[in-house]
Amino acid sequence: MSTQPLTSDRLEFDEAIDVIEAYYERGWTDGLPIVPPTVGRVRQFVEYVGRSPSEIVGAEPTKGRVITLEKVAINAVMAGCLPEHFPVVLAAIEAMSEPQFNLHAMTVSTMGAAVLVVVNGAIARDIGMNSGVSVFGPGHRPNAAIGRAIRLVIINVTGSVSGVLDKATLGHAGKYTWCIAEAEDVSPWAPLHVDRGLSDGDSAVSVFAGLSPTQVSNSLGHDPATILNSFGDALFAAGPGQGELVVVLCPEHMGYLWQHGWSKQQVKEFLFERSRRTASEWVTAGGMEGGAESDDLVGVGRSPESFTLVVAGGPAGAFSSIIPLWGGGTNSQSVTRRIPV
Repeated sequence: MSTQPLTSDRLEFDEAIDVIEAYYERGWTDGLPIVPPTVGRVRQFVEYVGRSPSEIVGAEPTKGRVITLEKVAINAVMAGCLPEHFPVVLAAIEAMSEPQFNLHAMTVSTMGAAVLVVVNGAIARDIGMNSGVSVFGPGHRPNAAIGRAIRLVIINVTGSVSGVLDKATLGHAGKYTWCIAEAEDVSPWAPLHVDRGLSDGDSAVSVFAGLSPTQVSNSLGHDPATILNSFGDALFAAGPGQGELVVVLCPEHMGYLWQHGWSKQQVKEFLFERSRRTASEWVTAGGMEGGAESDDLVGVGRSPESFTLVVAGGPAGAFSSIIPLWGGGTNSQSVTRRIPV
């Protein structure tokens, strides 16, 4: 247990509503009300993880911003987290602080990316994260609060305030909160964190610089080729030469793929082949500059390994999703990090 004092400035208010209004007026929120971060509550979060409040958990070097554990705890309280959510928040902040994630560029770009967080392992079950019905929707405190805490850190600690440094042309709703658990209980495949070298018994968080998702509907197909062919148009919208895209497969689609014995690798290879078109077609579609016209096939993904597959969603409904990444998945690379439990 840390005995170090908290060092952030302390403000005094008469009522909780005064805190909420003052924080809003100072630009310290995402536009929604916050939970007042009292000294006792922040201290509870710090003590839960048994680490020093002054510990540096990340940095945004372009703006010279240091992210301390205390600052993350403050924003986690503000977001509505519980102490047991805090290890996930910390691991996500550490992951997105890795140089390859390119935090500064993706948070100030006009492209409007948000941090998509995917949680794996026992911790997701222990804290009650949603991996099922309306997995990207409201109503589940761990998902909502963890994702929101990450956005508040981006706003308050790294300084990427909307209209100031955050120059997104459109943005999307994931910039409020975007955090899910993978549905490991219904997926027959190895979970995401195991694909990335961690053990099955680990808990882990993966972060992606995600652009607006596109829902893929196919209720008629009951075989892999028919189902996966319907992903083509959504993939083409991402443009050619993507280093990484996230494909969220719903349980219904996943079930038919597994019934026919398809492996994760087979799905990746099919999507890679399905999402190729000639250079001339890409030029016509605005995905490549004029002068590149030819009959050479150019893929949306650079290779089958460009497709990251995640299983999530409710048991009913044949609706999956394609999530392209900021900078084509090359300017920002996803990061997976183990969560100490």
